[in-house]
Amino acid sequence: MKTKIYYNNEQFIAGTTLKDMTALEQNNMALHVCTSPDNVINNRKKLAATLQCDVNDLICTEQTHSANFHRATLADKGLGALQQETAIPNTDALYTFEKGLMLCSFTADCVPVIFYNEQQGVIGVIHSGWQGTVKEITLQLFQHLINTEHCNPQDFHVHIGMALSQQKFEVDADVYEKFHRLGYADDFMYYNAQTTKYHIDNQQTVKKQCELAGIPSHHITIDQTCTFLSDEGFSYRQDKKSGRHLSFIMRK
Repeated sequence: MKTKIYYNNEQFIAGTTLKDMTALEQNNMALHVCTSPDNVINNRKKLAATLQCDVNDLICTEQTHSANFHRATLADKGLGALQQETAIPNTDALYTFEKGLMLCSFTADCVPVIFYNEQQGVIGVIHSGWQGTVKEITLQLFQHLINTEHCNPQDFHVHIGMALSQQKFEVDADVYEKFHRLGYADDFMYYNAQTTKYHIDNQQTVKKQCELAGIPSHHITIDQTCTFLSDEGFSYRQDKKSGRHLSFIMRK
């Protein structure tokens, strides 16, 4: 099973699956975009075995580019793991205080965010495509964790996973305006006069949202692998029928 592990210590394991030309459907992990659900379930079972857990430990959501998040409990175990119909609806971020739950986020160019807080024992994943970023899903979730769950922002560690690079993330003026209106994304955009397109660094914008929530910048790491340019990346912009990476974190 082709994976990239970001954290693996006594408390947490986290990482992402990678595109693999030798695997079923190139190691696609998403039931909502696949040739055969059985292939995806097979890939998920292989991942679970690699991580020494069960496929029914996974919790998956129906991602809709919203700013909605959900606190996962043991009752949610297995939702969306084997059937898309049971995925938590209309949700783009998960967090939990429980052990033994694998929180999942699916991307192919969008920004996956994985985080943990050892002091409070909370973990989470966020799916932040450009729509989620302009809706400030990451900032909203961290503000909720700080204000409602009483987490200290200084205690969070955040990993921003592989995504579409600024070079390949070309947009028209309408999307540029949405980022511009955030008031803090201008440093992460440039205009190409030859193509009349704007280029946005979605990863750096998400990092800024983490910082605005009070998370120290030295607690934030970024995987700068471009999903479009890398052979190990699934890219929707490159291929509209692309599979999806699964970014995951589990508290042991």
